Amino acid sequence: MAATSLALSLGLPSAAANNLNRHCLHNIITCSASENTSPNQQGCLMRRPFLLGAGALSLSLLPATPLLAQGVPENYEIFVDKRDGYSYYYPSDWREFDFRGHDSAFKDRYLQLQNVRLSFIPTDKSDIHDLGPMEEVVPDLVKHVYSAPNQVANILEMKERTTDGKNYFTFEYVLTSPNFSRAAFATIAIANGRHYTLIVGANERRWRKFRNKLKVVADSFQVLDI
Repeated sequence: MAATSLALSLGLPSAAANNLNRHCLHNIITCSASENTSPNQQGCLMRRPFLLGAGALSLSLLPATPLLAQGVPENYEIFVDKRDGYSYYYPSDWREFDFRGHDSAFKDRYLQLQNVRLSFIPTDKSDIHDLGPMEEVVPDLVKHVYSAPNQVANILEMKERTTDGKNYFTFEYVLTSPNFSRAAFATIAIANGRHYTLIVGANERRWRKFRNKLKVVADSFQVLDI
């Protein structure tokens, strides 16, 4: 189904219908819920990049970026993918894992629902502002792309930032199901002809304890020129 057709079937305005390929983005966000992958979902699967860490490639070999230059906070590591054009921090005690439909992902060693994952899809937009006002874009994504039909979405906070000339929307939200609730931060950006989405979250019952720790991850996300 084309992005426009899907958006209109959801009763969304035509402007939102033309903003991005919702079908592919929705598959990326939700495809881990099933062990089987449809042909449409397979088209959305991205390769996973390399990890820069101990015993890998020294960060000193890479061109300087604002994120690298300012230093990594204590108890965090940095993940950099120069080929696909992004970087972010993650807690140093988390481990890398395969998250279907995502380009990279890390999770807590013991609390596996505590994780961060990064995905991207092609777009003809050049900046996040091309999608529309943040106050319209964020609710549209959370309610119609990030959430499943049986979930109730609640947006707690949203903000905009500009780093090194690139614009980002970061928002905090909760998805409540009949028997489960999950809270998360998401940061989205557009660069290199791609719509990037980073999501870091946890079980809502643990959110108050870990929120600030996970916010560091969401706020650290940056896109790099490729």
